Amino acid sequence: MESTEIGLWVTGGLLVMVVLGMRVAFAAALAGLVGLVWIFWDRSGYDPERFGWALGVAVKTAGQVPHGKVASQALSLIPTFILIGYLAYYAGLTRALFEAAKRWIAWVPGGLAVSTVFATAGFAAVSGASVATAAVFARIAIPEMLKVGYDKRFAAGVVAAGGTLASLIPPSAILVIYAIIVEQDVGRLLLAGFIPGVFSALVYAALIIILALTIKGFGPPVGGFTWRERFVSLPPALPIVAVVVIIIFFVYNPFGGDAWGTPTEGGAIGAFLVFLMALWHGMRLPELRDALVETAKLSIMIFAIIWGVLIYVRFLGFADLPSAFADWISGLPYSPMLILICILLAYAVLGMFMDAIGMLLLTLPVVYPAVMALNGGLMVTAEDSAFGMSGPMCAVWFGILVVKMAEFCLITPPIGLNCFVVAGVQPDISVQDVFRGVTPFFVADAITIGLLVAFPAIVLWLPSMAM
Repeated sequence: MESTEIGLWVTGGLLVMVVLGMRVAFAAALAGLVGLVWIFWDRSGYDPERFGWALGVAVKTAGQVPHGKVASQALSLIPTFILIGYLAYYAGLTRALFEAAKRWIAWVPGGLAVSTVFATAGFAAVSGASVATAAVFARIAIPEMLKVGYDKRFAAGVVAAGGTLASLIPPSAILVIYAIIVEQDVGRLLLAGFIPGVFSALVYAALIIILALTIKGFGPPVGGFTWRERFVSLPPALPIVAVVVIIIFFVYNPFGGDAWGTPTEGGAIGAFLVFLMALWHGMRLPELRDALVETAKLSIMIFAIIWGVLIYVRFLGFADLPSAFADWISGLPYSPMLILICILLAYAVLGMFMDAIGMLLLTLPVVYPAVMALNGGLMVTAEDSAFGMSGPMCAVWFGILVVKMAEFCLITPPIGLNCFVVAGVQPDISVQDVFRGVTPFFVADAITIGLLVAFPAIVLWLPSMAM
């Protein structure tokens, strides 16, 4: 049997296990191990006496993956980014952000909802976890919106959709995972996510204002704040700016010269700075313990998925499935842009049944080489490429597109994780209500993705400055 045929059979088995409810980490690890055994046994002619040898080689091959990848310095970014988010909550930065946004923005139509979007965007700048962002603002913003007469479904939808901004705005755990899987520069990808993340927030805000202007009583503006009250609200929120500046300078020095250090060092210093802020604002040992435990839980979950999927990725390498898929995709008699759009639509469908991280980890080893082949290869120049950009820039652009699709998957039924988190924090709001509330944001995300595809400069301008 051909190696690619084995790859297809094992991949089909993996999808069946995931659909039946097995955790992605375990399903991917099991599929990868079985696939490796199958590959090695096939090469020995299915000799029964050689099965033990094939099993031993497969176990050794799979066993090298966890340590080899977890020892990567880039992966240490994930727990530091997540820790920043949890410590920022105890430092009072979330409440300060929302209060500042409310005093400055709430006077516009749909003002509290718009304030929530910009506050979640600000919190996303110190938190790499969308779920944590949604959980924190479900406690803070939803009660405020309900007080002034917002529909509970839309109030919950604003928070669930706003929480997804943490996937793009650096520091972003998903962008780090993408960089590790496709072996691209983490710092460049983090830079690339900044402008699209802010752009997504602006599109959300525009949608809310349009709805408030066209639907009577949809989102009443909130006024009554003096200029003094507005300026007083700024200093408590300024530490967010300090953390963002530190991380940016450790990724890329906008004033020229070398960066101050590595992204990992920037994340660690940012976490330490937020830790000091949390202590200043009265964080005690039980709260510190909760922040560390929650960070460990989420980090271990992500690491376990990475371990399992990388075993499957190792098998795909032996099966030669990625290159076979890339050859097939690049040989289709359709334009590369049409094929790319179809790939993004497939992500939208797949995201209805899988969590964002698992979906990216399972698909990128096959899809990424195909997209690079569509553009002309990793070493292609902008002049000779299909999408009008060099290979490294195409890798960055596609990364932002698929992470934006992962954001989309965080709010799509039936397993949009952010929607379940918001419903869990607010027991009087059902999951069905949250899914109804996020429906308008599907349109906003579709517009954003369309513009990012049509105008790659939105994504590539900032990272191009760092090259």
